[in-house]
Amino acid sequence: MGSLSRSQLIVYGAVAVVLLLVGARWVRSGDAQGEPAGDVAYSGPVASAGGEATGTLAVDAEGGADVVVDVAGAVVNPGVYRLPAGSRVNDAVQRAGGATARAEIEAINRAARLTDGQQVIVPERVAGAAGSVASAAAVGDATAEATGPISIGTASPEELDTIEGIGPVTAQKILEYRDQHGGIASIEQLDEIDGIGPATMEALRSRLQP
Repeated sequence: MGSLSRSQLIVYGAVAVVLLLVGARWVRSGDAQGEPAGDVAYSGPVASAGGEATGTLAVDAEGGADVVVDVAGAVVNPGVYRLPAGSRVNDAVQRAGGATARAEIEAINRAARLTDGQQVIVPERVAGAAGSVASAAAVGDATAEATGPISIGTASPEELDTIEGIGPVTAQKILEYRDQHGGIASIEQLDEIDGIGPATMEALRSRLQP
């Protein structure tokens, strides 16, 4: 085979340069297509609180941390539970297995939003209390005293108003306190309410029960 002419060498050289340019562009295109996958993998992991690898601390769409609450009283599985931020009292009750057959579930505000460290207490139904209230309403005597202690978990404003030292304003404060705390576990908690002094507390202890 004879030696290549100068014009042939120029043509072959130009073809080689074109091939190199096409190959370089193809490599850059492949790298660009791989970038999204790298970005997604980088943004995926979420670090847990304190650097622990447990992954137990979650953050919801609104940026709030989980809440830990103590569910007690008339529920199937009382205990401490972690729930997503924004959860309601009803969510905590369901997480604890739901209310028992003896629960006075209407006595708590199930729509109240949970806060971290809150205790949710589901009171039990007190036998005889409902019958006494119904009987008093039937005769139209709103001031009639119920037979036996009144359940603080189910007491109405009218019932509370029959207790010495409790007027309509203080009765409403007790109901608001009960709703905000998911129930009342002890009569002693009422001492935290403004307007209830030592004398009133003695009357409450004799007329109320958790």
